[in-house]
Amino acid sequence: MIGIFGVLLSLGLLMYLAYRGVEVLILAPVLATVAVLFDGHAPVFGSYTQVFMSGMGKFTVRYFPIFLLGAIFGKLMEDSGSARVIARWIAERVGRQHAILAVVISCAVLTYGGVSLFVVAFAVYPLAAALFREADIPKRLIPGAIALGAFTFTMTCLPGTIQIQNLIPMPYFKTTAFAAPVLGAVGGLVMFTGGMLWLNRRAALGTRAGEGYGTGHRNEAPEQIEGNLPGLLAACLPILSVIFLNYAFSEHIIPRWDASYLAEPRYGSTELGSVRGIWSIIAALVLSSGLVIALNFRAFGAVNRSLGKGAAGSLVPIFNTASVVGYGATIASLSAFVLIKDWVLGISPGNPLVSEAVAVSVLAGITGSASGGMSIALDTLGNTYYQLATQSGVSPELMHRIASMASGGLDTLPHNGAVITLLAICGLTHRQSYKDIAVVSLIVPLLATVVVVGLGTFIGSF
Repeated sequence: MIGIFGVLLSLGLLMYLAYRGVEVLILAPVLATVAVLFDGHAPVFGSYTQVFMSGMGKFTVRYFPIFLLGAIFGKLMEDSGSARVIARWIAERVGRQHAILAVVISCAVLTYGGVSLFVVAFAVYPLAAALFREADIPKRLIPGAIALGAFTFTMTCLPGTIQIQNLIPMPYFKTTAFAAPVLGAVGGLVMFTGGMLWLNRRAALGTRAGEGYGTGHRNEAPEQIEGNLPGLLAACLPILSVIFLNYAFSEHIIPRWDASYLAEPRYGSTELGSVRGIWSIIAALVLSSGLVIALNFRAFGAVNRSLGKGAAGSLVPIFNTASVVGYGATIASLSAFVLIKDWVLGISPGNPLVSEAVAVSVLAGITGSASGGMSIALDTLGNTYYQLATQSGVSPELMHRIASMASGGLDTLPHNGAVITLLAICGLTHRQSYKDIAVVSLIVPLLATVVVVGLGTFIGSF
């Protein structure tokens, strides 16, 4: 029992201290050590160097190319002005009377095309502030609109999205980013519809109460200097390129390669199905980043600077996430985790979809990270879930989609880093805006996950 108490104490401190702003890179190893000390049987130094660092390193080795290339692509889209052009064009077509919809769609297009969530928040906020001010909609709703477009359906549901939350399950279930496309689209539609209904209702209530955009806000977005911006076609082509190339490589090109050499020990004794998804993303991002540079070469002050900033910008996200994964690997190595694992697997013995959804959701909530929580769950239980799915006749593609969707619910509890960053960008507080963020990025995604679990259970994957 004392081991269980140590795990719960460690997890509780992780949530609280992360919410208070303590760096995860510091928290993860310290709190993993706390759990080890309470266990009483595991060696402290051995757990750190052989378990924590091994788990952290394994995640970094597997996903660093995606974090690196994704950050570079996002920075190139930002520095070339392409992200701003796309967002502004959507806003002009949708109109100020539909300011919330314009912001949501702008964020959705950019994140689905591979631009990172943080870059999208920075790029769209000035546009959102201008639209909301002109339409006289309360500013406190801006974070909810950005969260709905960037943190929900394009992050975990839509087939082909290259956000990391849709890519992590691939090697565990031997799938691609297009796993269970129809069910993913259904889940995305539920998230989009539910979130829009909530935000529009909140805006209408504000109007009836006589609440407008307001004055005296912090971090008011300045007018943006247009500069040498690309045309709409040049701005959109790289995003279309990422989507098309990802599909082409994963479904048609790479499956035809002779990769029998992967069975050799020096290549990891693996098979093409386990790496096909990651290889496809790498190829799509490299070629699409080259396309951004080629189309906008004159717009860049210095391509080298954009590449360098993009590369540097990938380091903090991947090491924060990898630290959380190392923490999870340490917890999973303790004797107390056997009881936790048995409890999770016993939630619904005949339906691994339910057990997986609960495990990923809970761990994402505890860590405040969709990618971190899902990585912990799949690192410790991924093989088990794959075997259970095979035995139960459940499609690995459906397991992939449920893992991805479940990661995007409880992750946006108040201590989530993306939530804290978004509020800081908008100059608002948890008290002012978190309720709306929670509904559109936590409650509605959880409901959408329940819907897709139900459909998958009774109909199967499609």
